[in-house]
Amino acid sequence: MKIDIDKLSEKELIDLNHRIVERLKFLRSVRDHTEMMDFSIGEKVCFNPYGRGEQVGVLAKYNKKTVTIITENGERWNVSPSFLTKANDTKDNSNKKSNVVELRKIK
Repeated sequence: MKIDIDKLSEKELIDLNHRIVERLKFLRSVRDHTEMMDFSIGEKVCFNPYGRGEQVGVLAKYNKKTVTIITENGERWNVSPSFLTKANDTKDNSNKKSNVVELRKIK
């Protein structure tokens, strides 16, 4: 479909502009939502804010356009999903304490 904008009136051009802007907003929101669904609540993620080192945290909440991340040092960040990557848990975890507790019956 081709539109010859040279033949449109000012009112028609303004209407066309509003329709284009709304369509672009819709497409952006669909893309953002799709990116957001690549991550799950409770998942460990990382991102690189300008002027700071890599931040690692847990996805705590989905927002309209962003997700809320709670970092390892307790900071709360609202981040666009396009800036997130899944945290790599392949680092050596041998020094971490286990969350498993052994229960023994005392005689």
